[in-house]
Amino acid sequence: MLSLPIKRPLPRVPQLVTALPGPRAKDIIERDRAVTSPSYTRDYPLVVARGEGCMVEDVDGNVFLDMTAGIAVTATGHAHPEVVQAIQEQAAKLVHMSGTDFYYEPMVELAEKLASRAPFPNGARVFFSNSGAESNEGAIKLARYYTGRSLIVAFLGAFHGRTYGAMSLTGSKVVQRANFGPLLPGVTHIPYGTHASLDYLEKQLFSTMIPPKEVAAIIVEPIQGEGGYIVPEDGFLQRIREICDRYGILMVVDEVQSGMGRTGRLFAIEHWGVMPDIITTAKGIASGLPLGAILSRSEIMTWQPGAHATTFGGNPVACAAALTTLRLLESSLMANATQMGELLQALLRRLSQQFSQVSTPRGKGLMVAVDLLDDEGQFDSQLRDRVVQEAFLRGLLLLGCGKAAIRFCPPLVIDSDQIQTSFQILLEVLAEIQS
Repeated sequence: MLSLPIKRPLPRVPQLVTALPGPRAKDIIERDRAVTSPSYTRDYPLVVARGEGCMVEDVDGNVFLDMTAGIAVTATGHAHPEVVQAIQEQAAKLVHMSGTDFYYEPMVELAEKLASRAPFPNGARVFFSNSGAESNEGAIKLARYYTGRSLIVAFLGAFHGRTYGAMSLTGSKVVQRANFGPLLPGVTHIPYGTHASLDYLEKQLFSTMIPPKEVAAIIVEPIQGEGGYIVPEDGFLQRIREICDRYGILMVVDEVQSGMGRTGRLFAIEHWGVMPDIITTAKGIASGLPLGAILSRSEIMTWQPGAHATTFGGNPVACAAALTTLRLLESSLMANATQMGELLQALLRRLSQQFSQVSTPRGKGLMVAVDLLDDEGQFDSQLRDRVVQEAFLRGLLLLGCGKAAIRFCPPLVIDSDQIQTSFQILLEVLAEIQS
């Protein structure tokens, strides 16, 4: 094993030593503004220097409790020593040799592992990508290739990525689509999560606008991510499966944010006992390294050589990180996600009972959200943004989603003390705003 310089351990609670942002952070932010794309969204002036577990330290020595995990990416926590070791050892042997054109064992081993865990009864095949958006792009192509059909049904509030095909499926925010048309044709969006929406699809759209025999796929998030961590009605996902079976449509499940143990199961769809045809994943799969995957039932991934490819997808270093990540998820971290998620929701329920501006929490495992509301019980995005900012100034990192939601998607190594710390900070923020 290669050795890294020994660093002092980070405290397990926030520790602020400068005003925010500090002097070094201010300087880097100014440099950033001069040279990077203005399309990047930065919620607050955090300039990270290093991370450890659920804690991150900025360039001025301020330490924060991270309830974002790099947008649900660092599943095993920042710089998990076993993941770091796997990356070091693989990088010392082979950094890149494109799995599109050659073979190497880490890619095969990871595909075997994912195929064995996919919720398909007769085996699975795996295509590796670099990201969730690229996984969804590939799923569009695969669904059209296999079915010979062109139309796709997606959902309002969905987020599937920002590349052209993925953006065409996305129905989250208008800023993500504005001025980029024309988008991919043949995509229809319907409301998410309710039986009324599926009634509308079957009884109205399939008889007036969309020939069901021309629909290649229905793509759905088992829990909507950017749309607000929305959990669908009971029976919703099962009914999508029934509709797909009735009309020969493929059910594509986007597990980019909900997968890789975040909900306490490797794939969130497992909570509902539904078998999809294709699963797309990314984010937490390699705990920080760029990697995504398309998993499909074996009989569906039949495209011919050259029909789809990638240069970096399935990179050996990313695969090594993913193999260690999966081992850690299955040994303890998925169970921890379930236990800590129950504690988090219990504490957030206490907040909702104490503050009328906070909705009842929702979610599964460590994929949890609450909405911020005004005095009339309506979504209040300004209040949400204020709470996120005030939490940052106290050393707690949060992100918004949906119309006025705060999402909680910490590393899956988080412990009960850190959950309690985040609750106390939120309690202080809300009490101050209320007063």
